[in-house]
Amino acid sequence: MSDTIPTPHIELYVRSMLPDGAHERQEAVIDRLQTLDENDHIDGFNVIVWGKQIAPQSAAARTEEGTYILNRVAEFKQWALTNNVSLDSFYQDTTVDSEVAESAYDTMALPVMGLAEYDGNELVHVAPCTKGDVVHTIMDRLERLEAGQPPALDQERGGVSVV
Repeated sequence: MSDTIPTPHIELYVRSMLPDGAHERQEAVIDRLQTLDENDHIDGFNVIVWGKQIAPQSAAARTEEGTYILNRVAEFKQWALTNNVSLDSFYQDTTVDSEVAESAYDTMALPVMGLAEYDGNELVHVAPCTKGDVVHTIMDRLERLEAGQPPALDQERGGVSVV
């Protein structure tokens, strides 16, 4: 790895109840992360399992796990605002009608898989994300890590002159 590019720590978020075909994609990403770690392209990784959705106002959201998820998503949203990217492919807010409670409640649908890249404690990249018409996928980022390259968003910023 280049001396100018830090070796990041990766957090991979995976959904516990998988839609068809997602298990193989998750396994491929985890295998790739293990290889990147073994070859010192990353400084380790964690796999965090989460569910399909979380209701921010629910009792579950007030648990340690629920608070962790909501705090991470808030951090991802702040990163997206700072970097002028969209995380629409990462999470979506929805309203669910509950027949049992005879009311509706807000939920946040969590992605099947999401990647957060940290340099120390600083969040430096989230995938998938979208900038303009370009979607930056998890596999795109892993390929760039393997090649010793910074996130594509960093290169885009490098080519822009600020007056």
